[in-house]
Amino acid sequence: MNYFKQTILLLFVFSAQVGYAQNSGYDKLGIQAMMKGDYKGAVGQLEKADTKTPNNANVLKMLGYSYFQCGDFENSIATYSRLLVLKPSDYSAYYYRGKARLNIANDPKESLSQMRDNFYLSAIKDFTKAIEINGEEDIQLMQNRGLAYKDYAIYKSYKVKKAAEKAAVVALFNNSIADFQKVLVVQPLRKDIIGLIDYVKAQVTSLK
Repeated sequence: MNYFKQTILLLFVFSAQVGYAQNSGYDKLGIQAMMKGDYKGAVGQLEKADTKTPNNANVLKMLGYSYFQCGDFENSIATYSRLLVLKPSDYSAYYYRGKARLNIANDPKESLSQMRDNFYLSAIKDFTKAIEINGEEDIQLMQNRGLAYKDYAIYKSYKVKKAAEKAAVVALFNNSIADFQKVLVVQPLRKDIIGLIDYVKAQVTSLK
């Protein structure tokens, strides 16, 4: 379990314990299922909790995360969007909504969809907002925005026909490199990030 995921789960436990007194008990069953890695079971319990106590930020946070872990990205996006109405400064909600949007954008099923552009742009916007809230020293956020820029640039590169379009794609690739380089400032020995930078630079060269 990576550090970010472990931290999120610990926050869920703390938040749920604080809110048990005013909730239905379904949230308690939901958090127990989450701690066991049973996210499908967690969704079932947390949906009941959401029905019983709508607009409960703790329930929405756990439900959005459980949907995400189940691969139900559309419901995860919708749930995190509801959470952000209640808690607009929750950077983890922007982070996971961004990841959900990026996963949809990268899904082959979306290859012919005109919505794909919007999902990429929205993912980048979510990661950017999370970074504004939590700071550039959060390398998890910087890395994911870098990946979003990279994936969006690759998608756009398939349609390049004019010089202006090429310049726009190169700008996206350069944004990706900039984010990856910020990760290396904190963790200079990350071979995976160094490899990503080399890959993106090769993509830029191929466009010339």
